[in-house]
Amino acid sequence: MPFEDHFSGHAAAYAAFRPSYPAGLPAFVAGLPLPPADHRLAWDCATGNGQAALGIAEHFARVIATDASAQQIAQATPHPRVEYRVAPAESSGLADGSIDLVTVAQAVHWFDFDRFYAEVRRVLAPGGALALWTYDYARIAPVVDRLVDRLGHGTVGSYWPAGRRWVDEEYRTIPFPFDEVAAPSFELHERWALPQFAGYLRTWSAVQRYVAARGEDPVARLLPELAAAWGDPEEPRDVRWPIVVRAGRS
Repeated sequence: MPFEDHFSGHAAAYAAFRPSYPAGLPAFVAGLPLPPADHRLAWDCATGNGQAALGIAEHFARVIATDASAQQIAQATPHPRVEYRVAPAESSGLADGSIDLVTVAQAVHWFDFDRFYAEVRRVLAPGGALALWTYDYARIAPVVDRLVDRLGHGTVGSYWPAGRRWVDEEYRTIPFPFDEVAAPSFELHERWALPQFAGYLRTWSAVQRYVAARGEDPVARLLPELAAAWGDPEEPRDVRWPIVVRAGRS
């Protein structure tokens, strides 16, 4: 199964406008490995611009962060304990039994599950763990949320890649062949003005595919309604995304 690249063409925008993960999330997943595993080495798979890797690096001696997109890796934020590499999820190039924790943030729904999970089992050390997480549409206020939902489900709904269905189902139905560990609730939170929020909407893969197919920006078309619902476009508002975590051990 070839790498389906949904983000290289707008890697800079992805780095600029994607929300940051709460500190409690990497702290939770870092606590998943059991002895004899320790906090030597983590693998952040499909790292994008390194958002999750930076949080994991606060808890591990070293993080290898991979992405199949060289453009995404080029936008990654440097960190002294994070080594960025270009590699597909299903063929990491990592040594057998070398990894204490594997993380995948907002990306496993694009993978070949069988091949990826086989790769996870190959690279995990005894006691090692895997954590996957995702988030769906942002929530701000009902009047804004309805417009966001109309954009995602209606205007660009047919342009989502097939893997999007797993996000719609909040990862409840995603294959997960590991001994599962219950995860607490987490939430992304940003204080954004409307221009920042519009920039985020334009990072959606469905929006990018819509633009490529039809030559027009659906976010620009929606902006007058968004502005009316938002109020002062320069006034920051609370933007929240509930996070769903699936975690387990090998």
